[in-house]
Amino acid sequence: MEAFFQQTINGLSQGSIYALIALGYTMVYGVLRFINFAHSDVLMLGAFAAFFISPHMEAAVGPQSVFGAILVVILAAGICAGIGILIEYLAYRPLRSRPKLTVLITAIGVSLLIENVCQHDAVFKAKNRPFPQLVSTPDFHLGNVIIGSVDVIIPLVTALLLVGMWYIVHRTRIGTAMRAVSFNQQAAALMGVNVNRVISFTFGVGSALAAIGGILYSMKSPSIEPLMGIQPGLRAFVAAVIGGIGNLYGAVLGGMLIGVIEVFAGGSKWLSTYRDGIAFAVLILILLFKPAGLLGKSTVEKV
Repeated sequence: MEAFFQQTINGLSQGSIYALIALGYTMVYGVLRFINFAHSDVLMLGAFAAFFISPHMEAAVGPQSVFGAILVVILAAGICAGIGILIEYLAYRPLRSRPKLTVLITAIGVSLLIENVCQHDAVFKAKNRPFPQLVSTPDFHLGNVIIGSVDVIIPLVTALLLVGMWYIVHRTRIGTAMRAVSFNQQAAALMGVNVNRVISFTFGVGSALAAIGGILYSMKSPSIEPLMGIQPGLRAFVAAVIGGIGNLYGAVLGGMLIGVIEVFAGGSKWLSTYRDGIAFAVLILILLFKPAGLLGKSTVEKV
């Protein structure tokens, strides 16, 4: 039972990271109906932003300060929000009236561009760097079960951000505009909604979530490099589809499910070799019975 509880705690912590990244995927898809495959690379940029900001913050407010860690996360999220808005403005906005496949291929191209530029010797270089310890807090012990401080921080941050996203989407004017644009862009524009502003805001928020997810991922696996976003980004995308892409709660549910399954499979003597494939097997199985995902709603498209 102790091993079961330990693995459950680890799985929920890992799943919370996937859920946070999946929230960014699902927000963009909910408004524009396309997958931003550069999202996983914004995650990597968020981790590197925190990496470079952290030493300056330590010099200003002291090492491993909670206040300093919060400022690092806010600054990194702000930088990545600006990067996300810039990507949308330069790469996706000119193609908005084109077929979705064109935008999808462009998103893959943007992802590859960011990865290859960041591996250049003049940027981050293709090597691992140790991620700094942003905050020092004690671990908790329940018998032989160890609850790491990071394992407490990650689900708490994810829960707070989910509540924040719910409030923005359902209780603010910009959230109402986002739902209007998601339902019908043309009708929303006719009603006076600034569609460009709404879409830029959505990309900014989604990229900020990716940055925070990248920082939390680096805190749990304290090593960063330019290709670090590929695996967590892919799993978060699977989580968003499993939960029902476009649904905030579905993203969290899918992330938790993938995280728990991955950790339990990794701890199994028979399944550890197939850990990476199990997530996709679960995706296929769920989509066979629930094509729209666990919490998604099936829609009819006219052709």
